Amino acid sequence: MTLGHTRADGALLPPDATALVVDPAPLVREALAGRLRALGARDVEEAAGLDEARVRAHVSGPRALCVLDVDLPDGTGPVPGPPGRGLELLPVLRADGWPVVVALTAVTDPGVVRAAFLAGVQGYLLKTSPLAVLTEGLRAAIAGEVWADPGIASSLAVGLTRIPSDDGPGHLSAREVDILRLVAEGHTNKEIGDLVDLSALTVKSHLARIARKLGTGDRAHMVALGIRSGVIS
Repeated sequence: MTLGHTRADGALLPPDATALVVDPAPLVREALAGRLRALGARDVEEAAGLDEARVRAHVSGPRALCVLDVDLPDGTGPVPGPPGRGLELLPVLRADGWPVVVALTAVTDPGVVRAAFLAGVQGYLLKTSPLAVLTEGLRAAIAGEVWADPGIASSLAVGLTRIPSDDGPGHLSAREVDILRLVAEGHTNKEIGDLVDLSALTVKSHLARIARKLGTGDRAHMVALGIRSGVIS
């Protein structure tokens, strides 16, 4: 099944696609189900916790998209597990053929955000964001982009120190990785220039090249892609 091509009716998901919503709050599940149907999902499965989600993941027919809260209860009870517990579902979802997984949560803990991208989520959205941002993020993820909610830029900026590898996105140079890491730490172009002994204009040129290689000029998205690929962590 191919995602990312808009249908004639404007929807992005294939007409026979199934989506899965995993969230402990019934109202959130109901709202998300309606939004996913508007994006083209034929069926939307719902689960309140980890145990139920493992069962619901084994649906028949083509699977398209799973939206989950990373802060899920242990089993079906109302008490959340440790922050990021919902990420335990990622191996199950991958094994069951879910091609796109998006986190929709209130959790902004830097460790959880980084773990989510490293685990393979396509997008990380915040429940506090406007509906337009949530819809944009879902559309981007369905289209194959890696999406980071603007509200987690500071979370992405914490503790990014891994040495770059040759397999990073777009084969970033060592200088570009250094600059991307400083972007992740929240520095302005001028501050980056002062730290690496470059002019702000030269830093801007480096960022333009990084943007071309990563396919996005948004600073939070750049950092998310760097984390996802292992260039920074």
